[in-house]
Amino acid sequence: MKTIKTCRGPLSLVLAVVWLTVAGSAWAKLTPEEVARLGNDLTPVGAEKAGNADGSIPAWEGGQAAAPAGWSPEQGYVDPFPQDQVQMVISAANAEQYQDKLTPGTLALLKKYENFKMPIYQTRRSAALPVQVTDKAKAQSSQVELQGFGLSNLNGSTIPFPIPKDGQEAIWNHLVRYLGGGFERTFHWFPVRSSGDSYKVGFREFRVFDQNMDRSVDNHLFSYLGYFLGPATLQGTVYLVREPVDQVREARSAWIYNSGSRRVRRAPDLAYDNVSDGTESMRVTDQYDGYNGAPDRYEWKLLGKQEIYVPYNAYKLSDKSLKYQDILQKGTINADLMRYELHRTWVVEGTLKNGQKHIYGKRVMYLDEDSWTLLVEDAYDTRGQLWRVGVHPLIQFYDAGVPWYRANIWHDLSNGNYLVSGLDNEIKQPWTFGSKGRQAEFQPDALRRAGH
Repeated sequence: MKTIKTCRGPLSLVLAVVWLTVAGSAWAKLTPEEVARLGNDLTPVGAEKAGNADGSIPAWEGGQAAAPAGWSPEQGYVDPFPQDQVQMVISAANAEQYQDKLTPGTLALLKKYENFKMPIYQTRRSAALPVQVTDKAKAQSSQVELQGFGLSNLNGSTIPFPIPKDGQEAIWNHLVRYLGGGFERTFHWFPVRSSGDSYKVGFREFRVFDQNMDRSVDNHLFSYLGYFLGPATLQGTVYLVREPVDQVREARSAWIYNSGSRRVRRAPDLAYDNVSDGTESMRVTDQYDGYNGAPDRYEWKLLGKQEIYVPYNAYKLSDKSLKYQDILQKGTINADLMRYELHRTWVVEGTLKNGQKHIYGKRVMYLDEDSWTLLVEDAYDTRGQLWRVGVHPLIQFYDAGVPWYRANIWHDLSNGNYLVSGLDNEIKQPWTFGSKGRQAEFQPDALRRAGH
């Protein structure tokens, strides 16, 4: 697919739409010639292997495919680039100078919060996936098809459209991206009010993809259990989700167990813009993991690629010597713990369809070309006003071959609140990847036992 370079951001993106709408309307399978590019001029996931023209984005050379020498999981994810220094800091004072490499949401945050700053480091293209994962994706890349708003012939691929022809294909790359086949993790999140007041929510989750189950089930993408560990008002609440691949043929199945009532009930509203418990309404269901669920309520346009400063290699947030009070600040988290780098991103715009319901009328998503991970989301209300900004720092979980979030942050521009999730600085238990599961563990009758 032709790469569209942007110069002043919004203008060139608009011009890009015309070409992409024509080129991507057919949803054609990849040709043998396109497949042959994977691993050659393109990386195994479809990114440009070469660096950019001025060298500020280097060539991809395999990523951070191994843990640092002497590393153990109990240390947390230590920085493999400790020698890197801040090259410059973007703040409200100089933001206009770099606006062509900033999203509208990031610019709004710089203007709104005096302590929102962006320390810029050299670009490290650290994302890497296991070779068996990329081999599988390449073998399947000429077979996967969009059928309406679902997928067919996925067959275990985690990069269904390495050379996307439209916005929906790009979004699906994020939805099914490789996360180790399964994982277990315990973490905390904090709703932080504009006053700076906050409280801690404890959560444990267990997600297993179909390929890591004891037996495969038709149209099954993954199964998920999520447990609230605190505060007391939420402790003992457990979610069960069974996620299909083709969400047109079969809707998401979800259940919830409440320890107070000791009842298991269906949760058909655990989707789209249903407000997530314990978030002070700052995150809706389909913003979990950046973005998840059925993409059918939006028209998705692929606006091309843009070089922007994104949160990347944010290993400072993994430091086990940090206390949460070192991270949380009024307005935003401690900027000194963030790391931003210049990366190429796929820009995807979702516009709410006529007759469909969602609190966001438009969403612009910036997907990392090296991992298909959503790094920044600008979310607009139904009147077209920029409302919320998702900032999602990425690291390479080098022991598992998984590029994933070190944290997730959602800012509400209307009231000054924010939510930060995915922190484990005060938790000793390491996250584990490669988890396997049994279908029997993810059935409604097992949910009550999980609540105890």
